[in-house]
Amino acid sequence: MLKKSFQSVLTTWFAGLLVLLPLTLTLILLAWLFGLLNSLVGPSTVIGRLFAALGQPFSSSPSLSYLLGTLVLLAAIYALGLAVQLGLKRPLARMTDVTLRRIPVFNKLYNLAERFVALLDKKEGADIEAMSPVWCFFGGKGVAVLALLPNPEPVEIDGRSYFAVLVPTAPIPVGGGLLYVPIDWVKPANMGIDAFTSIYVSMGINPPRVAAVEADAARE
Repeated sequence: MLKKSFQSVLTTWFAGLLVLLPLTLTLILLAWLFGLLNSLVGPSTVIGRLFAALGQPFSSSPSLSYLLGTLVLLAAIYALGLAVQLGLKRPLARMTDVTLRRIPVFNKLYNLAERFVALLDKKEGADIEAMSPVWCFFGGKGVAVLALLPNPEPVEIDGRSYFAVLVPTAPIPVGGGLLYVPIDWVKPANMGIDAFTSIYVSMGINPPRVAAVEADAARE
């Protein structure tokens, strides 16, 4: 009896711990990020003093100068972003080519940093949004798999036409396996990419209601 009571208390305690743990880990991560940013661009760092210098014309208080300088820098970056969106990107690239890229050592460092930023600038869902959801019936009338068609042009393999299809993994549809499937095994899924992603992210909890009916009809 006492053992069962202890197990019940322990189970309840672990249930509360599991609910509290994600919040605790999130706060710890935020505290670590705040400490890292403070050590890199805080008021006592070289960059922080530059921020304070930008804000000194507006305030004599060191803390307020640092805050105002940070806001001025953020506003300047936002204005630069607007200029790039309005067509300034190419002139800036040309100016970089005739200046920074001609410095012997600096050009290699700049090229490396530019490649890294290009990886960060790549939109996560852009590749998926360019694909078309399809049903793949393996064996012609076998297992139905919801997949993506990246290219509507077939590929000739050993005298037979195939479609390259990407079969995603649930619940992360940005990865998966690339398969070459005979074109007569592939049917349009007649759904949007949002519905397709919802099915995979939910691991099948959100069923393809309309699409499943249409696919069955097409298969018959």
